[in-house]
Amino acid sequence: MNSNNTPNINELFENAHAEGWLSNASMAALNVLDIGAEIQAGLGVNVDDVMASEVVLVTIMPDDSGSIGFADNDQAVRDGHNAILDALQSCQQKESILVHNRYLNGKVLYPYCQLGQAVRMNAKNYNPEEGTPLYDQMVVLLGTVLAKAQEFSENGVPVRTVTLVVTDGADEHSQKATAKTVAQLVRDMLKAENHIIAAMGIDDGSTDFRGVFREMGIRDEWVLTPGNSAAEIRRSFQMFSQSAIQATGGAAGFSQTALGGFGN
Repeated sequence: MNSNNTPNINELFENAHAEGWLSNASMAALNVLDIGAEIQAGLGVNVDDVMASEVVLVTIMPDDSGSIGFADNDQAVRDGHNAILDALQSCQQKESILVHNRYLNGKVLYPYCQLGQAVRMNAKNYNPEEGTPLYDQMVVLLGTVLAKAQEFSENGVPVRTVTLVVTDGADEHSQKATAKTVAQLVRDMLKAENHIIAAMGIDDGSTDFRGVFREMGIRDEWVLTPGNSAAEIRRSFQMFSQSAIQATGGAAGFSQTALGGFGN
């Protein structure tokens, strides 16, 4: 930590590597991609300002590609995200939850913050018309989760994380990362047994989302594949909300949820 309380991201990753939580391949991915500023934008609240004795990081990456709007699914995605916030607000452990939303094309709607400070998605702040840099942005997202978790860990605060990526298409616009890059990070995180990484693939009529996510290292039991309808999309967000709430139930609740997936 430097003098103005801004975490040094490289230092956080180096410490995670030294502790055996990050492999050489993951370190290379996080360094080579030169994504420090993007990760920094998501870190948000200062660890010293969080009073909870343990923390759960809930991280959401909604797709803001043009196909979401073209299929008229933008309102369903907004509603789904907002329903997650509402569900977490009703959770007994809500004081220990920090949330962060980064859109699939890199816009940070809000960095890690307490639930009460999270910004709800609406027509003004979410207008899906971008591309699908799925692999590049997954590396940024997971790097942000890792950095924030490491920050709490180094301050003696037990931390668990639950992450959801939402897309209605396969990768099309990544410049640097591949599915293999993402899979390496996912593998390292799952090995630590304090991370859940989930994915939702909204049916586009052609993409094998289970195959796409499997290549990225995401476990089948943590994949949702709703059809291309508002009702099915909202139902999938609801399933994620239930899993996220279960994961806030201490170490035992988290482990049980992590093993069971969405079928738990």
